[in-house]
Amino acid sequence: MHQESAGKVGARGLGDTERRVLSALAALERPTIAADDVIRRFGVSRPAANLTLSRLARKGWLRRLRRGLYAVVPLSSASRQPVVEDPLAVAMELFAPCYISGWTAAQHWELTEQVFNTVAVYSATPQRRSNQQVGGVTYRIRRVPEKAIFGTTRVWSGTVAVQMATVHRTVIDVLDAPEMGGGGRQSLDIVRAYWKRPDADPETVLDLASRLGRGSVFKRLGFTAEQFSQPGEAWLARCQDRVSAGVSLLDPGGPKRGPIVSRWRLRLNVPLGDDS
Repeated sequence: MHQESAGKVGARGLGDTERRVLSALAALERPTIAADDVIRRFGVSRPAANLTLSRLARKGWLRRLRRGLYAVVPLSSASRQPVVEDPLAVAMELFAPCYISGWTAAQHWELTEQVFNTVAVYSATPQRRSNQQVGGVTYRIRRVPEKAIFGTTRVWSGTVAVQMATVHRTVIDVLDAPEMGGGGRQSLDIVRAYWKRPDADPETVLDLASRLGRGSVFKRLGFTAEQFSQPGEAWLARCQDRVSAGVSLLDPGGPKRGPIVSRWRLRLNVPLGDDS
């Protein structure tokens, strides 16, 4: 009963009940597993379900992600603590309601060649920490009101539907919070790449910015569109009409120095790059 399974270092033997439970959980093909899954399938009490999951985790067949939430360890894994196979699908369970945006969405839409090892998540659920490591994956979470979850599209990650910011919403999100795009310079590169795309749509991004309703976004949107594209004076005037009072920083995380573009009430505190 204690013979190790080939390919799973340190994984210990299973009793008949545990084997049936593990088989049923694996068949769900879900990124996360909880006590409710065991209760629905086997009709056991919650304490019994929690005990079974805890035992499977101790034996290396499940990985505990957080209290009460687990992931099935693949049979091919050589580690008892492997990185979760599908971090985007897991994010949908961990931080719901939420969507993927920032640098992660920019990678998905090929707006950046920069490789980020952290998943950027926008969540309406309060989080104790904005940076969390779960299942060997680091997540950067930005709290947003639930009404701000729009401009997303469903993409499939295996058998799980993931809510991903559209390419247009991705741009608005990194203009709103450049740190979620990797900082001011990287965010400018993402926005520049967007305006070079054949599907770049001034009306769509302006509509999304209007729905979000943050005046500083219009400043950065109007300025960068003027720098990297030719949206037309009428569009620029509509964008300019929506800017908020006061001077904002192009990069809120950057120094509070640099020239001010009065037209957009924006302080240029990061270089624009050679393509500007």
